[in-house]
Amino acid sequence: MGMAYVRGWCANSPDTQVGLRGNDERLRSEVELLREELRIKDARMARIPARHRPRYAPADRLAILELKASRGWNEQQAASAFLISAATIAGWLKRVDEKGAGALIQVASPVNRFPDFVDRLVQRLKLSFPAMGKVRIAQLLGRAGLQLAATTVGRMVKRQPAPPPPASEAGSDARANRNAGAVRTVTAKYPGHVWNVDLTTVPIGAGFWVLWIPRALAQCWPFCWWFMFVLDHFSRRVVGFSVFTKEPTGQQVCEVLDRAVEQVGRAPKYTVTDQGPQFWGEYRAWCKRHGVKPRYGAVGEHGSLAVIERFFLTLKTEAMRVLMVPFRLAAMRAELVAFVGWYDAHRPHQSFGGRTPAEVYEELERADQREGSGSATPLTLGKPLALKVSHLEGRKHLPIVELRAAA
Repeated sequence: MGMAYVRGWCANSPDTQVGLRGNDERLRSEVELLREELRIKDARMARIPARHRPRYAPADRLAILELKASRGWNEQQAASAFLISAATIAGWLKRVDEKGAGALIQVASPVNRFPDFVDRLVQRLKLSFPAMGKVRIAQLLGRAGLQLAATTVGRMVKRQPAPPPPASEAGSDARANRNAGAVRTVTAKYPGHVWNVDLTTVPIGAGFWVLWIPRALAQCWPFCWWFMFVLDHFSRRVVGFSVFTKEPTGQQVCEVLDRAVEQVGRAPKYTVTDQGPQFWGEYRAWCKRHGVKPRYGAVGEHGSLAVIERFFLTLKTEAMRVLMVPFRLAAMRAELVAFVGWYDAHRPHQSFGGRTPAEVYEELERADQREGSGSATPLTLGKPLALKVSHLEGRKHLPIVELRAAA
């Protein structure tokens, strides 16, 4: 607790040098932890006889050579780092530019009518973002102008273990309605009709918040952040959010809702929340002032708040778990602003046929299907295509995918 408190104090110190020193200490600690992880894994692999160790896949071999060049290693240093022989590294270097049966990278023959470069595009996208399922990859490429079925994408990545596709949000909604039973339920009929409001916590990097012992440490900064999100049920678009250092009060919840109403221009007809203490008293008075009918999820019923729970799952798996969650409030807000912008404008949804929340909210067609859109013209498969993956504001976990004809 003392270490977490001191690190948090340094991160928010008005003295720039103190802040930099605290961040430097934290990064050094993270590097040492990663080195310990690698030492344990390497020691386990070293105990296996060399002839029985698993071989590196072709793409991994190329990645090792790229890392060797980036780090300025010689062949012996690269071989020691990856528990192989220097002769093996030398053999890979000789085969980089070869073609045919002896080439380092072997491209499998296509199993359908698509050219082999389409298979390479899918493989590269899967290697860059392993968390993407086949439906997500198909929708991303569809938005860029290359139409592929999810089953086709699945065949192209069959050599790699694919994670099970997430449960569809439409199915979650159906389960939520069935589980509600006698509770009065509402169905979103248009954008802005129903808002989902909920809170969640995210542990801060090196905050020592022990998840498997409930309330082991205080659920507040510097151990975790509290997030509040307001989600439009019809489109899944984020209409408001905020971050707190401790569990927010009913008054703070109402202030976030006021900002959301001001931004959107009108209040919803219904709100759906859990039955936490923040959503009574002042919250119900706020609903009465704005003519909003509050609805509550059933206590102990799985799926009663399925839409916003699914959003929190996306937030944590695709953003928070790949970041070193910052101590500084301004840095945390900047990360949330970037994620919300990417989620609304660039992340396709299965239940919307690949459209993004912003497109559904504004009642637009998918980007590649709109008239006048540069990606609306079907790409010709007679020529190789280049896959361009950019990242929103340089954040590697927020990809933006485009396709263009290769030079």
